[in-house]
Amino acid sequence: MEVIEGNIQKERLELVQKGISNGMDYREYRDLVRHLAKSRQTTGVDQLESLVNYTELNDRRMNRWDKTLKVPSEIEEKISKVKSKLTFLVLSESWCGDASPSLPVMNKITELNPNIEFKIVLRDENLELMDEFLTNGSRSIPKLIVLDKEKDEIVSEWGPRSSTATDMVEAYKKEHGTLTSEFKQDLQVWYNKDKGQNILRDLVELLPLE
Repeated sequence: MEVIEGNIQKERLELVQKGISNGMDYREYRDLVRHLAKSRQTTGVDQLESLVNYTELNDRRMNRWDKTLKVPSEIEEKISKVKSKLTFLVLSESWCGDASPSLPVMNKITELNPNIEFKIVLRDENLELMDEFLTNGSRSIPKLIVLDKEKDEIVSEWGPRSSTATDMVEAYKKEHGTLTSEFKQDLQVWYNKDKGQNILRDLVELLPLE
């Protein structure tokens, strides 16, 4: 059993490393989403009008997050103390509403510490990787995987939403069964009011602080 488990972990690690090698940096991802929004397209095979509209909306949202996100000094200090060489690898798609507030926060963290790099891959082009990091059996995105490059070890994962947003979603599902477009809009309003702070706190808790 230990040999089988070891082989599974090795295959998982190899998929993560392959994703990092093939991944985009944040600027490349933002350029891609901006280009798709301007040309009325979206990532993925299904060029549905609804997904195109979400891509346009997310491009505007990420522009706003990139400009307005503030990191409190005490959190910035924690980020600066990370000595381990880490890679943030995230699975996403341009139409994903939960990715638009999360990816700018991940990028800001990596900008504040040169020991942390950031790579992004598209979920539907990396389903083998995605299926190793399901959330409750679902291919939910964004999905963040944190790799310690020196140890060749996956040290943590996160997603698809912040802790408070997850609680809101679970409570709504319990009462209503499924997420409505109205709830999704309310969730984006909450993201805007929170200003990325819940996501930021969640992510900092994943970091190996020395």
